[in-house]
Amino acid sequence: MIYRFCRAVLRIIYKALFRLEAKGLENIPQEGGVLLCANHISLLDPPTIGILLDRKVHFMAKKELFDIIGFGWLIKELGAFPVKRGSVSKESIKTSLTLLREGHVMGIFPEGHRAKGEDMGIGQKGAATFALRGDAVVVPAAIIGNYKLFRKTRVVYGEPIDMAPFKEAPKTEAADLATDAIMSRIAELKQSI
Repeated sequence: MIYRFCRAVLRIIYKALFRLEAKGLENIPQEGGVLLCANHISLLDPPTIGILLDRKVHFMAKKELFDIIGFGWLIKELGAFPVKRGSVSKESIKTSLTLLREGHVMGIFPEGHRAKGEDMGIGQKGAATFALRGDAVVVPAAIIGNYKLFRKTRVVYGEPIDMAPFKEAPKTEAADLATDAIMSRIAELKQSI
């Protein structure tokens, strides 16, 4: 209930302030585990990639945010779960894999931090590892725009990436190969409009 209400309010705000548009929403499966992988340019990105979907999107959030009275409760209600700053704890890995295996949608930014300018950062192996171990459908997404008031910001959701070839690769190479594929697809989507 809280999630739906906040999503509706944010849809109005983002469409008014950033003229938010989406392309490729049909590429998001309506059921089953989905790992939504996007580029990361702003603190505004998590709502941007999640509010236009009909499904609830879960995100990792730094543990300190959950210590803020009221705010911690709210972000938990909105689907966030804690992660220790600078590392991914066993608990956050377990939560991520459980969410995906139980058929939920999880949003993640493979770069691991916000990238400055038009260039994308280097992808970290976490997203690929979750996808391979969580048996999730991987949907790449690209945020295009700079959140300038009353200028268009777009999200392009790409077709799911087939993870089968990476599952057949040697374990020592699988996550690296999958990470490269995810980052390449996000980069292609950024150039698609």
